[in-house]
Amino acid sequence: MLKTAFTHYINNFKGFSREIWILTLVTFINRAGTMVLPFLSKYLKEDLHFSYNQVGWIMVSFGLGSMLGSWLGGKLSDKIGFYKIMIFSLFTSGVSLFFIQYVTTFWALCASMFVLMVIADMFRPAMFVSLSAYAKPENRTRALTLVRLAVNLGFAAGPALGGLIIMGIGYSGLFWVDGASCIVAILIFALLVKEKKKVPHNDKTESPVAIKSVFHDKIFWVFLFVSFVTGMIFFQLFTTLPLYHNEKFSLTEFQTGLLMTLNGLMIFAFEMPIVGFMERKSFPKIKIILLGSLVMSLSFFMLLINVWAGILVISMICISIGEILTFPFSNAFALSRAPHGQEGRYMALYTMSFSLAHIMSSKIGFEIIARLGYQINWFFMASIGIIATLCCLWIKKALIDEKVS
Repeated sequence: MLKTAFTHYINNFKGFSREIWILTLVTFINRAGTMVLPFLSKYLKEDLHFSYNQVGWIMVSFGLGSMLGSWLGGKLSDKIGFYKIMIFSLFTSGVSLFFIQYVTTFWALCASMFVLMVIADMFRPAMFVSLSAYAKPENRTRALTLVRLAVNLGFAAGPALGGLIIMGIGYSGLFWVDGASCIVAILIFALLVKEKKKVPHNDKTESPVAIKSVFHDKIFWVFLFVSFVTGMIFFQLFTTLPLYHNEKFSLTEFQTGLLMTLNGLMIFAFEMPIVGFMERKSFPKIKIILLGSLVMSLSFFMLLINVWAGILVISMICISIGEILTFPFSNAFALSRAPHGQEGRYMALYTMSFSLAHIMSSKIGFEIIARLGYQINWFFMASIGIIATLCCLWIKKALIDEKVS
């Protein structure tokens, strides 16, 4: 029985082109090398001795650069092709990381972080668009999930390696290793993968009608709001929740780490099989996203039960299930919604919704906690999750009306 289950699990990884596997490897190397980000605020505060206010503004510059980079990456992918953007972005940001360690003044760091993230985050929408060229239409959602798996595994390995490097040679080592990983990753991609033109996707279930511009696509803008909200709820996992674990239940860093590990293990074990099953059964993507946002919302309602530490485990399981159902199919829905030739712009806006969610999640969460306490924050996050679920219901109806008209 165990052997059968393992065989079924492995079968979910079959059917991908050589290019998809290389792209997955490149993504893993790049994300495992992303060691500066988890330690950036710590580096700015402890090594460069900036105030909390200054650290906050540098992180805002970081976020704004990420948003602009996402938009530029998508727009230029449509104009000159995803392949050139991917190579330019990773190579240039890799070289930039070598030099940014020598920037130590406040305004120069704000400008440097902004420019670095503009260049670095041009990669993300271009990478999403590359999947429409290298993945078959019938396994595109699984290809997106495979790349997401590489991102998660890379992020799991990166901070641990980063901690060892800081202990060994200091923060400067992070910039050298991060920059080198970007350059190595993109050289592997350039040497092993040839440029290929995008082919029109053929998604029978949710293919778009004739849309002149992304700015006129009302369904997509409501979907972007759903992506923003689910992103904002999910990022509480890395901002307010670790503090809550300690302040309310006196959990140690190790115990909080175990809860985070539970999330990572669930993604690793269940995401690909669930996505593979849903893809084979041709479930409408928006229905799955609706279910995911509802489960994610319920996980925060559960946190209102603040008299038993075990609720943290149950809530984490629900957040993980919500993540598995929401994010892979959100990626796929955004790509399937885009008319041929506008994939880059659609994926740019989709990526930007998460960049904005990343900025707003901690700002709004900590502001509510400071003024009204943790319980109100959990209720607020759960409530906007319900609003996102209702928006999914509207999108589901609008898609039916769109096909009829």
